[in-house]
Order: sequence, then C-alpha cells, then structure tokens
Amino acid sequence: MTDFKNEIAKRIAAIPANNELCETAAAFLLASTTPKYCYNFSWQGRPIIQYPQDIVAMQELIWSIKPDLIIETGIAHGGSLIFSASMLALLDMRDAIEAGETLDPAVSHRKVLGIDIDIRAHNRVAIEAHSMGSRLQMIQGSSIAPEIIEQVRAVAADYSRVLVCLDSNHTHDHVLAELQAYAPLTSKDSYCVVFDTVVEDMPGEMFPDRPWGPGNNPKTAVWEYLKTHPEFEIDKGIQHKLLITVAPDGYLKRVR
Repeated sequence: MTDFKNEIAKRIAAIPANNELCETAAAFLLASTTPKYCYNFSWQGRPIIQYPQDIVAMQELIWSIKPDLIIETGIAHGGSLIFSASMLALLDMRDAIEAGETLDPAVSHRKVLGIDIDIRAHNRVAIEAHSMGSRLQMIQGSSIAPEIIEQVRAVAADYSRVLVCLDSNHTHDHVLAELQAYAPLTSKDSYCVVFDTVVEDMPGEMFPDRPWGPGNNPKTAVWEYLKTHPEFEIDKGIQHKLLITVAPDGYLKRVR
C-alpha cells in the first residue's frame, strides 16, 4: 500500500501542470453551475446539494481525522448532516470492531451539530425522523449571532476532535465572521472546510439575485482570515486531486 499511496501522491502533484485536464475540469464546473447540477444528489434519502467530488473528499477527511464532533453551518434539506452522521456511525463501527466489542449506537459520544438561520419545519421533521437523527443536534439562528456562537462553543467544549464545515451565507463579511467564531474550534490536524469559495472564480453575472459574487465571497474571506491565522494552511492537494470542487482554497488544515 505504501507504493500505491506514493503513486497517488505523484499523480496529484502532477495535476496542476496538466493544463488540458485543469481547463476541462474548470469548464465543466462553470457549465454545470447554472443548471444546478449539484442539486441532483442525495445521501440516504435527503438532498445533499454538493458535487460528488466534495462528498468523497469529506468522506476521506472524516475517516482519517475520526472527529468526535462535526460542526456545520447551513442545513437546507439536511443531506450533509445525514452524510456526516452516517460517517460518524461508521467510525463507531470501526472502533467497536477494532476493540472486539459489541456496537451500541445509544452510547455513542460522537455528534453532528448543525446551525441554520431558518430550519423549515418539514425539513426538521424529516431530519429528526431519519435513522441518523439521533446523532444530530440542530440550532436555529444566525451562525454569527453572539448567542448562537456561545451555544456552539458550549457544545464543542465537551469534544476533543472537531471538524468544522462552513456553508451558509456566502458573503465575505458573513464567512469571515464564521471563521473568526468557529475556526478556532477546529482541533489540530483537523480541517475547517469553507464551501463555495468557487464564487470568486465565476463570472459576476452568474449571481444576479445574490448578495455575493467575485470580490465578495467565501474565498476572499478565507484569504483575509489566513493573513492573521498561521495555524491554518490551505491544503492545495485536495483541490488538485478533486479537480472539480466548489471549495478551491477552502480546505483549511489546522497545523498548529
């Protein structure tokens, strides 16, 4: 497996120099945005609204980091929450098998915490009724409101290995405020993943009915945040591997 992993690393390192491949991937990402390609997928019955490549990337991160808590801003239909919860369930299963114990889901410490300014009633009912619902906690309110931040921090205080995903309002100021509030909760060697940084790379006319666009989006917020937070680094290897991702410069690894 060591040789195989080394081969993968070499292939990924070579991708940025493959202009044809990179240009083709960028063209697909641009062409697939307006038709809402990412709205076509679900996870265990709930719409997830993500590109399959980013879903796979998150699976790899969760499996390797083994977080106790996953914090997500932005809930929508709940597919991402269900995905994260199902990954935590698999981690519990792996731990039980490795320890030679019987799995008891009722005693799992692992949790997914979702925050959204508007959790619609039908979505809440469906999410809570899902087989993964017991692993979830949802908080309704603005993710940057002081009282919501305090609630999240109180929950996070009981966990030692935390992964953060930011995917709510995509304006620069909002995402920067989310980073200031939640990125510090990320444990060392884990990630704070900022979605939809790709907005910076899209034509402005693609967002006529949104308050964000080029120059005002999650990527500009990431760049601003990293100026004063050297404990995080952009993991370029992930976006090079994926080629098609809504989070270029958005996979932030906490290195110290």
